[in-house]
Amino acid sequence: MRQQLSKYIDHTILKPETTKAQIKQVCDEARKHDFYSVCVNGSNVSYVVDQLKETDVKVTAVVGFPLGSASKETKAFETKDAITKGAHEIDMVINIGALKDKNNIYVLEDIQSVVEAAQGRAIVKVIIETCLLTEGEKVLACELSKQAGAHFVKTSTGFSSGGATVEDIRLMRETVGPTLGVKASGGVRDTKTAMAMIDAGATRIGASTSVSIVEGTDNQSVGY
Repeated sequence: MRQQLSKYIDHTILKPETTKAQIKQVCDEARKHDFYSVCVNGSNVSYVVDQLKETDVKVTAVVGFPLGSASKETKAFETKDAITKGAHEIDMVINIGALKDKNNIYVLEDIQSVVEAAQGRAIVKVIIETCLLTEGEKVLACELSKQAGAHFVKTSTGFSSGGATVEDIRLMRETVGPTLGVKASGGVRDTKTAMAMIDAGATRIGASTSVSIVEGTDNQSVGY
């Protein structure tokens, strides 16, 4: 069970005050527990790639993070830069305001800019920030992500007013069907919650308390 659960996890460290020593610890934990990936900000990708060489742990970079309001051109550049530095996966934040304005063409192009920049060299996950959306907007964001050619939809940045819920994971899975991945992130801090997300349809878990999740210990931290 521990081995199986560990491969669902993107071990995450994204806080602005993060130090290299903390990133090294996360990489050491990922190596020890065989997590699927380590998720970091773009400036830390090269360091993490070096730390994880000769392992099968992937490197995930966030793009347009955490607000999603950078231009699509900026997100495309971030994506190319992260992949050049060794990132295997990209977690991008949609333009939430554009979605709420019902500017579907812009949201679609925003996601497509990242998918095209990845050019098949990296998995693209689309963070829709569920806590800020209505149910209809969640469905629309998932549909646009699928239309744009993304590989995953993801609940949250962990930096807004809420994180993943079982209900949102179930809705996202129903919307995208079986072909796209669904990532639960934000507030997943223990084994029970992680398993509930997986049972609801999540195929990846984003967490900073990943060790607690796989070891079955309680963790009361906030955020990811």
